[in-house]
Order: sequence, then C-alpha cells, then structure tokens
Amino acid sequence: MIKLENVHKSFGQNHVLRGVNLEVPKGTSLVIIGGSGTGKSVAIKSVLGLVIPDQGTITVDGTDVTKADRDAFLARFGMLFQGSALFDSLPVWQNVAFRLLRGSLAKPKDEARAIAIDKLRRVGLTADVADRLPAELSGGMQKRVGLARAIAADPEIIFFDEPTTGLDPIMAGVINDLIREIVTEMGATTMTITHDMSSVRTIADTVAMLHGGKIRWTGPVADMDSADDPYLQQFINGRADGPIEAVR
Repeated sequence: MIKLENVHKSFGQNHVLRGVNLEVPKGTSLVIIGGSGTGKSVAIKSVLGLVIPDQGTITVDGTDVTKADRDAFLARFGMLFQGSALFDSLPVWQNVAFRLLRGSLAKPKDEARAIAIDKLRRVGLTADVADRLPAELSGGMQKRVGLARAIAADPEIIFFDEPTTGLDPIMAGVINDLIREIVTEMGATTMTITHDMSSVRTIADTVAMLHGGKIRWTGPVADMDSADDPYLQQFINGRADGPIEAVR
C-alpha cells in the first residue's frame, strides 16, 4: 500500500532522510522507531505529500504521491496527531466530524453529528461528551476524541504520531489497546511513529528502526528483541552506551 524507494530529503545542510527504503503491505501496521530528530515525522509528511523528497519516489497504492489529485488522495487518510491537536473553539462532535463538514466528504450537519457520536462511542466516550469543549476533557479523553476524528471518515490508511505522549502508563495502555482493536476491525493500513516501546509491542506488525536518515533494521515485531542490530538493541533497551550517541 505504501512504498518508499531511496527517499532523500535535506533542509539546507541538514540531511534528514538519506535513502529510506520501506514498504507497508495493505492492512498491516508498521511502527517507526528512532530518536528525536531522526526524520520520523519527515517520513510521514513525505508520504502525505506535505514534504517533497529531493530524490526517490513514494507511492501509495501504486500512485506517485506527488502526482495524485490532492483532495482524493488525502481523503484516503486519517491522522491522530501528537497532543491530539483538537480545535479548542469547537465542541467535541465538530472536532470529530471536522472533515465530514467540509470539502468532498461533506455531509449534512445532522448526519455528520450522528457519525461523530457513533465514533465517540467506538472509542469509549458517551454521547454527552459531544457538546463539551476540549478543555473540559482530561488528556486521555482528548486522545480518544483525536482517535475518533482519525477514524471518522473510515479511512484506508491511518497515521499515528506519538499516540501516547503525555498519558500516564495505564491510560497509554488503554489507548494502545484501543488503537489495535480499531485498526484490526477496520482492516486499515497504518504507520505509527513513537518512542513508547509498549506502543510498539501492542500496535506493530512490523517495526522499522530509523537512524541517521536510513532504515537500520526492519522486521516483524516478534523478531525485534532477538535481532542483533546494535542500533535497535540500544534504542529498545534504553542504553546510554552504543552506536547512537547520547547528548550529554
């Protein structure tokens, strides 16, 4: 479904991606791990066509992302943003139904509201939450609203950007389990970027380790702990010593 071939991207003298090769089969969940500033977000933005690679090609379902019709292309995606990124001036249901009220996916207001409430229920929130403002919700509830928004239009592809950031371990576990359930239920193709190894172990079918602008290791999540790649082992075990230099 998603394929990156020899993708390079620099910002001035900062060479972020240096020949990334990656494939995400349809209906599978890929999690990209790596330290801060290693290019994980740039990789996802490149797939969305928000960042144009300097070299290489990215295709989604066989179509070059730089040549796709933007509205039709982006309509295939859902996104859970880091920190939820809810619109604080809109009630919860309008946050969830944001794309259903605009553009090519626009639906009548009553229908969009009904879909939003249904998706809120799917993530464990009751209908009375729909008319609250985001500021009235806890961090965990806001993350659920963000997840409801990501799945509101039943997308084929969903991206999760640090889905458990700012959550306590128990709520992080709840969100991880919920993401896995929904992804499996929908049969969606997903890409997740995270530092949280509990998220990796719950969400991933396949793991890719990004460091120095290149994929250092990729394979099934079940093979991650026994892999002999030193970059991967240092990262997943949180070791200060290893090929990844820690800023001291």
